[in-house]
Amino acid sequence: MEPIQILHFSDLLCVWAYIAQIRLDELKTTFGDQVSIEHHFVTVFGNTHTKLEDRWRERGGLQGYSNHVKESAKKFTHITIHPDLWTQNIPASSISCHVFLQAVKLLEQQGEIEPSARMFDKTIWAIREAFFTEAANVADRRIQLEIAEKLGLPIAAIQAQIDSGEAYAQLSQDLDLAKEHTVTVSPTMIFNEGRQRLNGNVGYRVIEANIRELLDRPSGEQSWC
Repeated sequence: MEPIQILHFSDLLCVWAYIAQIRLDELKTTFGDQVSIEHHFVTVFGNTHTKLEDRWRERGGLQGYSNHVKESAKKFTHITIHPDLWTQNIPASSISCHVFLQAVKLLEQQGEIEPSARMFDKTIWAIREAFFTEAANVADRRIQLEIAEKLGLPIAAIQAQIDSGEAYAQLSQDLDLAKEHTVTVSPTMIFNEGRQRLNGNVGYRVIEANIRELLDRPSGEQSWC
């Protein structure tokens, strides 16, 4: 049986995607080769200053948003949030992170990075951790390269993918795919050839139930829904 294909869309600066990573890890542990998770990016924090300063102007601006994120994250004990998140070293845009990660993904696809090492997934997590636990400005290419160096990634090869425009082209494909599936929320999981989707902060048991339904349903049988 072919694995259940899951399209996972997220923004690197989204706290709910950071929180939800543990659920993806549990899916892989529980279902193994029965599921295949493809990471894609959707732009939610394309211009952080405009988005947050305008939308949170009446609620305390960036400090208000920072307080909101920290309060939302308090109930999740598996993550750490830096006290200065969204008030210091604020990334201008998540797009820079997404371009950098697309360069890593391309190198993995081309075999220049061993696919079995799952360095693309590990780099996503490393950038998220740097932002949420250290309040690092992960939109800064220097910070991204420092993270890549710690992970032992080929710096020159990554830079070449960015300089050539290939990483931007890959990100453009992701954004087109997000439009095709009308994805506007981070994180969003799409499976069953687009017929099922889970948006936002969805609990693990809900995700698991959807996967088990697809695995247990006989071939060709239509859903009752």
